[in-house]
Amino acid sequence: MASAAAASRWRAVFGGTRTLMAAAKEPSASSSSASAKGASTMKFTSARGSGIQKVVPISPQLGRFLGASYSSRTQAIKLIWEYIKLHQLQNPENKREVFCDERLKSIFDGKDRVGFPEITRLLSSHFPKSG
Repeated sequence: MASAAAASRWRAVFGGTRTLMAAAKEPSASSSSASAKGASTMKFTSARGSGIQKVVPISPQLGRFLGASYSSRTQAIKLIWEYIKLHQLQNPENKREVFCDERLKSIFDGKDRVGFPEITRLLSSHFPKSG
């Protein structure tokens, strides 16, 4: 009887994951044509994001870095990481640290090096406070 209860509990917990593990559907023709557009046209558009995905006005310094006057926090961090990787600014000995060039210094308060935890804290001053 204990095994039947355990099986029932297992089904209750893990039974719903079948839909999550099902194969992904093929993209429709309309979404594939949208992805065929350049990334620059899709960069800063969001479908009514909220929280950190909400597109908001940003500071002039971050705007010059990103090339836009509006961005979401997630998009800004993503583009900053692309820049860091492209210019190989990550410290090879300590991967949790980034060397700042002049462009990064403009958004990171003039610091020469920035650690992972500092990045989001330093970027928060570039986004307006919601309230």
